[in-house]
Amino acid sequence: MNALELQLTYPLGEILPAKGGSLALVPGVRWLRMTLPFALDHINLWLLRDEIDGRQGWTVVDCCVDRAEARSQWETIFANDLEGLPVLRVMVTHMHPDHIGLAAWLCERWNCPLWISATDYFSARLHVCGGAGFGADLAMAFFASHGLAGSEGAEAVRSRSNHYSNLVPAIPAAFRRLQHGQRVRIGGHDWDCIAGYGHAPEHIAFHCQTLGLLIGGDMMLPRISTNISVQATEPEADPLSAFLASLDGFRALPVDTLTLPAHGKPFTGLHLRVDQLQTHHQDRLAEVMQACAESPKSAAQIVPVMFRRALDTHQTIFALGEAIAHLHLLWHQGQLRRTLEPDGVWRFAPA
Repeated sequence: MNALELQLTYPLGEILPAKGGSLALVPGVRWLRMTLPFALDHINLWLLRDEIDGRQGWTVVDCCVDRAEARSQWETIFANDLEGLPVLRVMVTHMHPDHIGLAAWLCERWNCPLWISATDYFSARLHVCGGAGFGADLAMAFFASHGLAGSEGAEAVRSRSNHYSNLVPAIPAAFRRLQHGQRVRIGGHDWDCIAGYGHAPEHIAFHCQTLGLLIGGDMMLPRISTNISVQATEPEADPLSAFLASLDGFRALPVDTLTLPAHGKPFTGLHLRVDQLQTHHQDRLAEVMQACAESPKSAAQIVPVMFRRALDTHQTIFALGEAIAHLHLLWHQGQLRRTLEPDGVWRFAPA
């Protein structure tokens, strides 16, 4: 654990769900943990006991990427953990592959609907239906304009062009829309939808006042700060401002809320974690501002300022997107100005 993580409280200690099984947190709420083929090696998923239109069953929250190991684990869960009841609906916090990857398979398997925000639903469909190499040329030009140079960088961007559709081969043809402030009745309890921005187009977290639980998705993680990146399809965006404003929305929840994150262990200390994340990004912004004051910097030159460890090529793409996000917040606030220089690269300096 890092020092900030140690300031939080983990009521379950080191207890984790067994592989292929689930762990009851409170009556009607079960925790699953599935393996991911990334550096971030797991995702937490949730089963909520439910009743819809008089039918008893379960609501699934988040899905894992579509891979044989995850499908097999789900089949084991169906056989051993559902008490002989069906899945009634699939709710997805946002459109990233580890959260929505198996949604189409689950919805078809149980003939049940997908619930998700409209923005994330259509973003996911665009990525899946865009075809091979979707957005590759646009992304390559965008990252080159921020200083990613050489054939290795270009190849890294191109090699990721099919990354999404490989992990999310299909999206359900229809969905039920989730929106901020919406109240969803699940198993006799009300769950309030909390929209978050910056990490995904319209991430939805779920808070149940009576159970004292928050399903935080990627908006509220205990160990890491979720990735906030500018994308080539919205090249002048300011996602970090949106993310920081979204974090403040969680301060309204009770201080003793048990947060169920998408990665890491369930924790209490929600308000402290909001403070930690706000401080983390303010510290990075100060570092970026100082670096640009020393001499005009491209986003590629900011990456080693923000990430002081070795990065592989694919990690560099995420890091570059996050560096751009920090530069853009300062640019949008008028603290930095940007100049497109003769080499075709944007560089940022104090305004």
